[in-house]
Amino acid sequence: MDILTEALASMRTGRPTSIRTDGRAPWGLRLPSVAGAGFHVVLHGTCWLIPLEATGPHLEPVALGPGDVVFLRDGRGHILADHPSTPAAEARPDQFRNGPPIGSVQLGGDGPRTSLLCGNYHLDQGRPHALVRQLPEMIHLPARHGRHPELAAAVQLLGSELDHPRIGSDGIVPALIDSLLLYILRAWLQDQPAAAAEGWAAALSDPAVAPALAAMHDDPSAQWTVESLAVRAGLSRAAFARRFATLVGEPPLSYLKHWRMTRAAKLLREADVPLSTVAAQAGYGSEFAFGKAFKREYGLAPGNYRRLARAATAATA
Repeated sequence: MDILTEALASMRTGRPTSIRTDGRAPWGLRLPSVAGAGFHVVLHGTCWLIPLEATGPHLEPVALGPGDVVFLRDGRGHILADHPSTPAAEARPDQFRNGPPIGSVQLGGDGPRTSLLCGNYHLDQGRPHALVRQLPEMIHLPARHGRHPELAAAVQLLGSELDHPRIGSDGIVPALIDSLLLYILRAWLQDQPAAAAEGWAAALSDPAVAPALAAMHDDPSAQWTVESLAVRAGLSRAAFARRFATLVGEPPLSYLKHWRMTRAAKLLREADVPLSTVAAQAGYGSEFAFGKAFKREYGLAPGNYRRLARAATAATA
């Protein structure tokens, strides 16, 4: 089971939004905080990213070059500019242009040009999966020859489609942007040194923890116990429980319960299936037991949760 794909799918609340940003020096663009996770891809030229609300190590301006990719886990406010000293402001309505395959915003004067793809992945930050919660506040993946060829290829394809829109571009560009999130996170995970990796970056390749995670994701409704998971991990019960909690951040059965409820909530939001089916897929033998567990987790009975979620989706459609 692809745990990274499942973790992200469990948080998705809509399709990504994106816009092309074209700036000619001097230019500066202030971007407010957004719900979800932000991203930038430098298609041409160079610029700087200046964090506004960073709490981690990324407090200083970050120089970006052609092919660089940035992922902002919490969608925090920041500035993009040709130079850190350039004044920045939010874009005005008259600076926006409609056009296939996506719109654009045009800024600045008549100096050197920089072109970026900027966007936002709509992820539920109220209940983030632990894998996403443990990511750095900002991930900067500089373009380097021979590094992450799949990510580099996706960036190149995006640049080509945006520079020269053709038949099919309206479908190709959104699909590439959707896939870009997985390429970004896979590249970051692969960059973590094996000896120094910790948390989920280590758990996904750990010879004991990874098989247990795969088992829970492959069949979340199974009646897993710490003992049965430890057998798959090839460790004693106590050693497995300690190792799992250290890397994943919570005990095995606590993670299993949260994952079951996360999957159940997604089914309630997106699938027209009876509550008995949702309960069974969450590992519960009765709707009553499932309902009590779900309400403890979400504060709502499953039926009420489904109605409110569907109403919210209809209101934003």
